[in-house]
Amino acid sequence: MRNAQQAGYVSLNDLIRKLKEGQYVVPDFQREFEWHPRDISDLMRSIFLDYYIGSLLLWRGKRENFDALSCEVIYGYEGSKGDKQYIVLDGQQRLTAMHYAFVAPSKALPERSSSARYFIRVDRFMSEAYDEAFGYEFESKRWNSVFGDRSIQFALHIFPLSTVGEDGWALPNWVQSYEDFWKRRLETARLGSDSEAIETAARFARDARKFSDHVKSITEQYRISYIELDRDIEVDKVCDIFTKINSKGVRLDVFDLLNALLRPKGVKLKELWREAEPQLSFVNTKKMNVYILQVMSILRQAYCSPKYLYYLLPGQEKSVRETDGTRSTATLVSDDNSFVEGWKTAVSALEEAIQLLRQPQTFGVVSAQYLPYVSILPVFAALQWEAKKLPTELRLQARNKIRYWYWASVFDNRYSGAVESTSARDFLDMQVWFRDSDRAPRLIEEFKVSFKSLDLRTQRSRGTSLYNGVFNLLTIQGAKDWVSGNIPLAGELDDHHIIPAAWGSKHLPSKAINTILNRTPLTAATNRNIVRDRLPNEYLPEWFASSGEETVRDVLKSHLISSLAVDILLRNPFTPDDFDQFIAERQRIIRAAIESLLIKERIGLAPPLRELDEKIEQVELRLRSLLSEKLGDDIREIPQKVQASVSERIEKALKKNAALDKKDYENLDRRLEFFDLRELQVVIEGKKLWPLFEPTFKNKSALLIRFDQLAELRNCLRHSRTVTDIVQKDGEAAVIW
Repeated sequence: MRNAQQAGYVSLNDLIRKLKEGQYVVPDFQREFEWHPRDISDLMRSIFLDYYIGSLLLWRGKRENFDALSCEVIYGYEGSKGDKQYIVLDGQQRLTAMHYAFVAPSKALPERSSSARYFIRVDRFMSEAYDEAFGYEFESKRWNSVFGDRSIQFALHIFPLSTVGEDGWALPNWVQSYEDFWKRRLETARLGSDSEAIETAARFARDARKFSDHVKSITEQYRISYIELDRDIEVDKVCDIFTKINSKGVRLDVFDLLNALLRPKGVKLKELWREAEPQLSFVNTKKMNVYILQVMSILRQAYCSPKYLYYLLPGQEKSVRETDGTRSTATLVSDDNSFVEGWKTAVSALEEAIQLLRQPQTFGVVSAQYLPYVSILPVFAALQWEAKKLPTELRLQARNKIRYWYWASVFDNRYSGAVESTSARDFLDMQVWFRDSDRAPRLIEEFKVSFKSLDLRTQRSRGTSLYNGVFNLLTIQGAKDWVSGNIPLAGELDDHHIIPAAWGSKHLPSKAINTILNRTPLTAATNRNIVRDRLPNEYLPEWFASSGEETVRDVLKSHLISSLAVDILLRNPFTPDDFDQFIAERQRIIRAAIESLLIKERIGLAPPLRELDEKIEQVELRLRSLLSEKLGDDIREIPQKVQASVSERIEKALKKNAALDKKDYENLDRRLEFFDLRELQVVIEGKKLWPLFEPTFKNKSALLIRFDQLAELRNCLRHSRTVTDIVQKDGEAAVIW
């Protein structure tokens, strides 16, 4: 019997040529091209990292078959009719994506209003930041100028992938010109004295040559496999083959691939997943099996992209770059037992991480639908597990640092894209911070400033990072039930409107009423018995009458609704301007809560202790103000030991934050920001300066006792030590005094 099929390979260059000539056509019964822009970018990543992208199933065509199946050229083809040669039975999406990226047709992408251009950021590609190296941009005036000017491309390290598809010497000319560009920059830099500019230009020039070699290798040697059916097979048989492929085919992910590779080694990955799944069922995601592998990978090698997951295979060698630039090999997982042990560790780490996130006092994820990010789980779990292995004296602070990093990531939208590379970078940075408190990741320092400009008004969709983050924060704040006045069980909470949606639909722009600033955790009973789709100026007076105005205002305060906000809600008539004022006031209060709970790290304290810590802070501020008033700008009387400690703290702050200006801290008023409580005490009680402060404090002995009481309470609060009743009462007395 004659063989009706043959297997083969085609190089990337030849494939692109055939695409441009219109050799590939698609039968009418195929679905339309439906890949999203990001899918095309991901395919380019796979090709340039020399990954396997699957086989094509082709049918060598003839005129009657082209006509019988109403074959058309692939999406975006701009020729007249094309040189039809092959009917694509499996691989249409991939072929069309390659045509779109390498040929750059002017046709808009599906469901888009304009075309997109695909590119590689050469600098990021050469530094192995692959998640950030592949990009695309839609047609615009700015990007048209970039793609039309090679000098701009060279300066920005933008390599248009359409260069690969151009005829003649376009590709070698581009890579050579790119190298020449940075060689000229190097010569210019050497004329100056900027060593950093010289080093940078030299690196880019070297990388340009390596990139040129890599692109040449990929375009000439990368092979796409295919199976070709004979042109004389009957149409009905071909349709049957196609139907079976598409009805049974399921797109494989990295978990499926590793499962197949692990079976010969005796590891049944799917069975391991079935055992682990119930333990991690709180989080509703189809990627949890991959997340376990990512936690394994992070704990073993910090990185967790698919390329690195491959090194989890037992006995698989990994090339490692040493600090001196040389390379060696390492095996991360020695055998199947080691793999299973690592898997179980990762499952335990994720299970513990999920339990931590569900704690209402620290993370407030009362339901999986209010988890700000699912994608943050692998690195969060790995960091918590890593903290467990630290020396006892570092462990508590490490957990506090993880909490700080988590919240900064949530409100910075950090895990909305490039998750795998971000996870690796954060894991490595956090490991350094665990052991050196002076080396906080840049994210931490930036968050201390950026939170002040958070725009929460536009957060209207449950499931987004900021929306869920605010909801979690309200849970942590101890939002009380409006009916019972108690903190309800986590499972009873849902977010409801404060000002009803029905009113908003009549008086506000589309969906403005749904902002998180107009929502708060309430039970269904509260929503049914108190709110009932009424304006606050109707239901609040009734609530005042039944429960007492002071009690009601206290309950609303736990929902970060201030007394001023309550007064606005009571206005009658209630207008859109009143709504705007309420939203502005609540945003101010929530930002203040972010500062208090997260920036000033009061999140681990019970609500009464948070208030006490805030009062201690006010005492410290008033003491600083008193010193500034009494001493003016004269720092000469400040003890030298205190001055030295303060100067050291200021220097550290200046190194961490380039936006700070050293000159601003030459006067005493600004330097006082870096005095701690005990240093304030040393200044006040000193023999030379006590006469200035004696009229205020009267009795030095009593003052010293109160300082001791205040310092003991403050240290307990800020170092997570147990606050005994005696310490709390003494501290409260000192605050009052």
